[in-house]
Amino acid sequence: MTARAAIDRRSFLAVSVLAGAGLAFDARIPLLAQGAAGAVAINVFVRIAADNTVTIGAKNPEIGQGVRTMLPMLIAEEMDLDWTQVRIEQTLANDALYGPQVAGGSRATPVNWLPMRQVGAAARQMILTAAAAEWRVDAATLSTDRGHVVDASGARRMPYAAFAARAAGLPAPDPTTAPLKAAERFRIIGTPVRGVDTPAIVRGQPLFGIDTDVPDMLHAAILISPVFGATIASLDDRATRAVKGVAAVVPLNSGLVGEGRTDAVAVVADSWWTASQARRTLAVTWSSPPAGDHDTAAYDRAATTLMEREPQHDLYRSGDAAAAMRGAHRLVTARYDYPFLAHATLEPQNCTALFRDGQLELWAPSQSPAAGRKLTAKALGIDPQAITIHMTRIGGGFGRRLMNDYMVQAASIAKAVPGRPVKLLYDRADDIRHDFYRPAGWHRLTAGLDAAGAIVAIRDHFVSFGTAGEPAIAAEMSPLEFPAQLVPAVHYGASYLATTVPTGWLRAPTSNAMAFVFQGFLDEVAEAAGLDLPELLRRTLGAARTLPPPARGAAFDTGRARAVIEAVCTRAGWRPARGHGLPRGGGRGQGFGFYFSHAGYFAEVVDVTVGDGGVVRVDKVWVAGDVGQHVINPLNAVHQVQGAVIEGIAQAILGQTIEVRGGAVVQESFADFPLLRIDGAPAAIDVVFVPSAAPPTGLGEPALPPVIPALANAVHDATGKRLRSLPLRLA
Repeated sequence: MTARAAIDRRSFLAVSVLAGAGLAFDARIPLLAQGAAGAVAINVFVRIAADNTVTIGAKNPEIGQGVRTMLPMLIAEEMDLDWTQVRIEQTLANDALYGPQVAGGSRATPVNWLPMRQVGAAARQMILTAAAAEWRVDAATLSTDRGHVVDASGARRMPYAAFAARAAGLPAPDPTTAPLKAAERFRIIGTPVRGVDTPAIVRGQPLFGIDTDVPDMLHAAILISPVFGATIASLDDRATRAVKGVAAVVPLNSGLVGEGRTDAVAVVADSWWTASQARRTLAVTWSSPPAGDHDTAAYDRAATTLMEREPQHDLYRSGDAAAAMRGAHRLVTARYDYPFLAHATLEPQNCTALFRDGQLELWAPSQSPAAGRKLTAKALGIDPQAITIHMTRIGGGFGRRLMNDYMVQAASIAKAVPGRPVKLLYDRADDIRHDFYRPAGWHRLTAGLDAAGAIVAIRDHFVSFGTAGEPAIAAEMSPLEFPAQLVPAVHYGASYLATTVPTGWLRAPTSNAMAFVFQGFLDEVAEAAGLDLPELLRRTLGAARTLPPPARGAAFDTGRARAVIEAVCTRAGWRPARGHGLPRGGGRGQGFGFYFSHAGYFAEVVDVTVGDGGVVRVDKVWVAGDVGQHVINPLNAVHQVQGAVIEGIAQAILGQTIEVRGGAVVQESFADFPLLRIDGAPAAIDVVFVPSAAPPTGLGEPALPPVIPALANAVHDATGKRLRSLPLRLA
């Protein structure tokens, strides 16, 4: 993905070729009241009504990360509006007009920080130019204040609406040259703003994909092969078609097997309940599953065997790790592992589709609608431009909705019943058993220490899944995984197992696992060196400097890392003496974790109590994060961090795991893949942001990884037991 989303002049002017009021806002799902009649479009993002309310288009998918509020805040700031006059509407999916429209990788802020401000600044400049022409004065003598134009004397003050029509007729300026506000003049950026959808969510208004209701709509339930890679050998649907209310039975490719193969059947009916019940009457036999022992226990045995050998592939080499190990004063060795995980979004996968006259219309809770458009067009054999995508609010994404299989499935079903919209909806078992899972992984690590306790060498043999020497999706490891660039001798290697299990990105991809492994192991290394983990990290980080970035990723600043480590230790009252021979146990413990991911620096401290039967209660979590110079919406930012911490805690101690037997997933509901409930959440999650001079970066992901090792390290502090497998189990 590019570092920023350019809004060129052609896109800025594209308003003139759009229908209706001039903006491609999605009017089919009324998230907010539409602008007043006669509203004037200034550009593809901004519309000004006669009452001086300003409607701003929110271009990115909203998955709970607050982007529908945050991105319009940037435009509103540079337009010099008062937030009370702003109305927000979701745009259609059209990256040719709006730039990249993706929710993933914590990229919304860094990609849009300048372009959205430039959109607002250019709109303000057009208003000033129109006002100057109206008043016959030099535009340089005019200023703006909270949606009004003010002349130099202050005698004239008029709302933007008075000049909107004239501004809309002006040539669009180059948005990259429009003057931007100085940070000290910000009135919206940096202030806590309530989420624009919050009132509607509290009232239970329809916002989400699952709420989509289109006239004359049919409903679909799907049956997908329970064994990954198996296909339909025979199908008898006579009993199903005889069920009252069933409109069609549609065999299809789920998107999990190769082209031309059929591994799923959809039942289309007048209600979802009818469709869901009717699919039970399908008589399906499945082909033999793909060859191989695709079973969780078998994967673990194979990984154990591989880790005892040399890695199949080198990821990173620096210095002579083998020689440094031989000369080390002390060696520390450990094995860490973690399981497959499901995304378990509260809103199960769904999509509504209407295919008519060669055109396809989708209502899709997709994190990446452009990728979904491409995938769907290929599957249906139609032009991507023949697809219109309405972006609904998403009830949890966490990476699952980057895959867009549900879009292809809904579109394929709709093509089979042209002229009527069809809503495909997974039930909970469908959702958990047909996911793209965070891949399991195994690590065998060794560190060599000198007599002073410094790390002179580190080695990791990482085993996960892949083919032909390439890792599966989300099964990769960064060649510069911390602390690679800070240790004299390093050897990171990888070996890959074949699997039929579909894999995908889970919130804080790879980082959610690597932080547990490396920060847990480094806590062991610190203990062996007679240090605590924060002190080991301080010594390893050394002087403040910027290290070269990997091929994909951001450069690492040791000074920013040190700053968040020191901030959280101060805030949590971290006791430096921990690890210096103090007795472990007593049921109370404190643990530390640090991680750099998605351009964010986060350090976290966890306090735990371990009760009878090994039950772990997280009492409090402290978080210090550096996501750059500006936190655009502090209210939402704190909520994002707190949510990330809660999700990480669930992964660590709730028993979340996906088990595969015979090529099929065992779990099927929240009873066997539990989510953290209110009574399991910490009593307090204390969040502080440590500002730096860097441009602002994203928050959806980097706060999650450190809490997992911090929790594991806290359990060790409380019990003396070192837990190296997720989920953490004491009993």
